[in-house]
Order: sequence, then C-alpha cells, then structure tokens
Amino acid sequence: MMTNQQLMNQIMEELLRHGATVKPASQSSGGKIMDNFLNSTSTVPEFVGASEIGDTIGMCIPSVDTLLLDHLHVQKRFTVIGILSSRTGAGPQIMAMDEAVKATNTEVIDIEMPRDTKGGAGHGVLILVGGYDPSDVRSAIQVALDNLSRTFGDVYNSAAGHLELQFTARAAGACHMAFGAPEGKAYGLICGAPSGIGVVMADTAIKTAGVNVLTFASPGHGTSFSNEGIVHISGDSGAVRQAVIAGREVGLKLLAQLGEKPVNDFPSYIR
Repeated sequence: MMTNQQLMNQIMEELLRHGATVKPASQSSGGKIMDNFLNSTSTVPEFVGASEIGDTIGMCIPSVDTLLLDHLHVQKRFTVIGILSSRTGAGPQIMAMDEAVKATNTEVIDIEMPRDTKGGAGHGVLILVGGYDPSDVRSAIQVALDNLSRTFGDVYNSAAGHLELQFTARAAGACHMAFGAPEGKAYGLICGAPSGIGVVMADTAIKTAGVNVLTFASPGHGTSFSNEGIVHISGDSGAVRQAVIAGREVGLKLLAQLGEKPVNDFPSYIR
C-alpha cells in the first residue's frame, strides 16, 4: 500500500508529464501539495473555478485524450474542452454559458441534464464547450461561473417545489442546443414544479403576449422524468419578456398555496 507521500509524488509526476506547472514545496509542507492540486488555478490548468451556487464546478482539459474524445457524445471535435457541471439548476448554467460563448471564441458541443437537484424536483447539468485555445475555453467557463448569481435570480424555491424563469434578448449556442432556441432571437424559459403549476404558467404566458411556442416539456416528455412543466418560447424581445413575467406572477401565487412563499436567493434580473 502506498504512503500519502508516495501518492502525492505520483500525482505530481502525472501532472508534470501532462505539462502542468507545479509550485515547489518542501517536504515539511505535507498536505499543502494536495491543497495546491485542488485549489490553485495557476498550478493545475484543469481547474477553473467552483461556485456554491447550484454546486457548480468549472474545468478545462487543454488537450483531450483522443480515446476519450472518440466516445464523448459531442457534435464537433475540439482539442480543448471546457466543462461546467452542477448538481442543481440546469437552466441558469445554460443561460450563463449562453452569455459565455457570445463573449469568447468557443462553441457549445454537448449539453445533458441529469435527473438530480439533490433529490428535488428538477435537473443538474453537464455542459461541454470546445475551442482551439485553452485560454479561450477557460475564459468561457469563468464567464459562465461569474454569471450564475444573475441567472439564478429568477429561481424561486419552497419546501413544496420551485419556479424558474429565464430570458435573453439574443439566444446563442447553449440555448439553441439545449432548448431549440433560434440563435439571434429572443428566448424565454418558464418552469414550474410540481409540473401542473408549470402547465398553468405556460398557458398564462402564451395568452399574455404573442410568442412562438418552441416546445413544452413535462415529466414524460422532454425532461429526465423530473416533476416539472417547462415551456420554451421565442419571438419579439418585448413580447417574450412580458410572457415570462406573466408566467412568473401566476407561478408565485400557485406555489405559495402549498405552504410557504417561494423565495429567490439572488436579485431578479427579468424586469
């Protein structure tokens, strides 16, 4: 059985073999070597950052092993891949990544939404982005992480369920891949859990403004069997925003009937 020191030495050798730059540490530093491995973006290029918001972690693989790349379910092959992965809140991470690809020379190449939410009603998420320069990919992941406090602004939780609203005046690759949103046009997401609340929210939103309905997702259609009702809409920016706000208003009233007022942890951004 290897000692802790032998294990750390093996990890260090593997990092150096893959081109990582590791800060020197004395023998007396003990566990600090492992701390550097986990916590320092300057010593380990694969780690970009993490956020307690949605239990979200961002990573970058500067040179993907071709054997792995052959088996990843990606739409386009890139030598550099960025990863944004979370336990809760798929929509906010996708919207944050949508802003990230607009600001960087990267593309979204895969999005998956596992049934998760730490046992709640909704999803987690796995987002892969590709690029040709590690700095571009790291930048995309960092932009997405930095946007989470905004895109979680219209996620409302109670003990009984949750609501999620999202809006962008100009959808990009993440929204297109995940939700079928036309790129360059306004897009809105209206979600309610339990799923029946989402049905009423969708009906109210569509009746409020002239929007295009892209899809409606329910537990057995379009979700990972999550207890959510989700409508995806597009169209004129003002109309989409108005529809999302109308859906939010009725959703907050309905979810409150189940015992407590739903609350958001961050300021609302859809006004």
